[in-house]
Amino acid sequence: MASKSEIRTQIESELHRRTRLSVPAFAGGFLYLLSAIVITSTLNGLPTVGPLQGLAPLISGVANPPVSPRTEEVKFISRHAFPLIAGSVLAAVAIGALTLILLLLFDATAFRRPSIWRHARLLTLVGGISVGVASIAHEVVYAIETHDFATGHDFTRAAVDNALTKSAANQIVAYLSLLAGLALVVGMIVILLNSLRVGLVPRWLGLLGMFSGLLILLPNIGATLQLIPAFFMVMTGILLSGKWMGGDPPAWEAGEARPWPSRAQVAAERRGEPVAAAAGVGDVAPAPRPQQAGTSRKRRRKGGASRD
Repeated sequence: MASKSEIRTQIESELHRRTRLSVPAFAGGFLYLLSAIVITSTLNGLPTVGPLQGLAPLISGVANPPVSPRTEEVKFISRHAFPLIAGSVLAAVAIGALTLILLLLFDATAFRRPSIWRHARLLTLVGGISVGVASIAHEVVYAIETHDFATGHDFTRAAVDNALTKSAANQIVAYLSLLAGLALVVGMIVILLNSLRVGLVPRWLGLLGMFSGLLILLPNIGATLQLIPAFFMVMTGILLSGKWMGGDPPAWEAGEARPWPSRAQVAAERRGEPVAAAAGVGDVAPAPRPQQAGTSRKRRRKGGASRD
């Protein structure tokens, strides 16, 4: 159990970090959405190869044509390397802001709920840095491999596959991206779930954040769905700035857990019934609503009258 002085010091430290992170969190949401827009709009012009185009050489009796139908696709990526790299840099900056937000939430949650899984902090830190690096590395490797293809003389199907997926550099970056994304998502879900339990973030915002983590694993799903992680970061920036609608969640100012009541507890409170909450480790059960003195006296009088 933390002392009052420890709680006061923790609250002051959190307030300082929240003030410094509110603007980066807010800006990170817009940068993340902007990166998705830049990459998606660039790839919208990507030449596509339909089934008939892909099978045309085989139908003509050429199993391995000297020029693959996907040659123009690779050359297009080579010509548009700059906007793709720029979009990945924007995404990396946004992921960096998200990582700092999650580290703040972890430290604040761990103070109120010491039973939180401690490795979540390391997973988030390593995963966040690695995702940002892998995001840029992926586009840089793409630019190098496609440029070598476009300026070379080998346009066969094997050369296309090597430029897009099968080169050693492409495979290393792909595995790094997968492992980094999994680490970040696991850490993000653990942190947000525990932050929700101690009452540091509203329930809907915590659930939105966990869903956003899953979308980060799918960077090429388009700008529409990437709006969700961007919206989560913007709303978290508002929360950290202390300008949340209805005021800060009580757990921030109290320096201890203030769990959100369940639906059953809210319904019981509305009916004026005592609220019985099963508190977990680090949780604080909501206090039951006291009965009015007049109501108790009336019940005693009725009881005495019936006994008479």
